[in-house]
Amino acid sequence: MVSIEDYGNFETAWCPGCGNFGILKAIKQALVDLGRSPHEVLIASGIGQSSKLPHYLKCNTFNGLHGRSLPPATGAKVANHELTVIAVTGDGDCYGEGGNHFLHTVRRNPDITMIVHDNQIYGLTKGQASPTSEIGMRTKIQTHGVFNMPLNPLSLAISMDCSFVSRGYAGNIQHLSKLIEKAIQHKGLSLVDVLQPCVSFNKLNTFKWYSERVYEMEDPGYELNDRVRAFEKSLEWGDRIPLGVFYVNEKPSFEEHLDALATGPLYRNGAKTDAVNELIDGFI
Repeated sequence: MVSIEDYGNFETAWCPGCGNFGILKAIKQALVDLGRSPHEVLIASGIGQSSKLPHYLKCNTFNGLHGRSLPPATGAKVANHELTVIAVTGDGDCYGEGGNHFLHTVRRNPDITMIVHDNQIYGLTKGQASPTSEIGMRTKIQTHGVFNMPLNPLSLAISMDCSFVSRGYAGNIQHLSKLIEKAIQHKGLSLVDVLQPCVSFNKLNTFKWYSERVYEMEDPGYELNDRVRAFEKSLEWGDRIPLGVFYVNEKPSFEEHLDALATGPLYRNGAKTDAVNELIDGFI
């Protein structure tokens, strides 16, 4: 029987009151409810306050470069598709530096869960505007206010036919935990964009601001595989902000296209050094 204690209890470097704590609790609870033991889980991350999360969990981890959480997550899933693979990233890490990886991972549809800590600011580097920052937000760098149109990650993902698109809120751990469960159980790429207040640098999108606006979609009012209706719903933002699953399209995952995985995970196959040596000899 798996318990919360199995995933450890570590001292963190996050600011007191940071929304990241809620996401950490939700991930732990989801993994326990699914009965996944630490050795069955791999979490890959890039750079940022969000990407410190694997440091505070007892499981397999890979901490890589800025914006590069998705390539190693995909590679790990191919090498051992029996693992539960989660990519933890932030709005700057994933939608900024990692924007190209985000787009092409959607195209490939690997069976991994992508959890984005979307605090609409760069927290680790002390408060610059991110791709999802609101127009008019003033920061140390954008002293006259942000004027670039914010990226809508849900709309972008749905437009590209990402197979599972959802949004959670770090202030509602129970709802977020169940959302992460659904994402992990989905066969294919699952996006969980999490509204995560930054108590130090984002004084606009606070816990109070979100709590007055977010609401849970028990029934979105359309079939979840209706991409047009899902796209329309993803545009709802302002006085009312929906949480939940926006879009689901069941389709083959990246690993299902690879014949080499039919006999089991790649790591169980012995290294075929003779074939490699023969290839090298061909260049001599």
